Amino acid sequence: MKTKNLLSIALITLIVISCSNKEQTANNETKSNAIEINVDDASVTNVYYFHGKHRCKTCIAVSDLAKKTIEEHYADNNKVKFVEIDTSDKQFADLVDKYEVSWNALIITKGTKHIDITEQAFANAVNRPEELVKLLKDEVNKNL
Repeated sequence: MKTKNLLSIALITLIVISCSNKEQTANNETKSNAIEINVDDASVTNVYYFHGKHRCKTCIAVSDLAKKTIEEHYADNNKVKFVEIDTSDKQFADLVDKYEVSWNALIITKGTKHIDITEQAFANAVNRPEELVKLLKDEVNKNL
């Protein structure tokens, strides 16, 4: 009986430690992401995907496809970045306000120029992903 109690306590302790480590890792990733986002470099093209905490199938498809497209086609170009932003995170409030995002958005920026392709992204991400890939590449290439 004592062995079971000790084993239970050890297991609970392990779970608590494991969960708290995940939270700290997530916090560290968010902080490092914020540093990257706050760099206002007019020579960099940023593809911002804004989203809330709860995302539907289409929201996830837009995010995944945009990220994959940028990573696959611009991996060697450090002047093109994909940045995912949780609109509920207060550290991104300035960007959310700047681009007047209320929920989800896919916005491509360079310097003071930006284009909002949210409507086209959500119309094509699930059923015609190749059209979204083409649109992303076309808009990013205009900025290079």
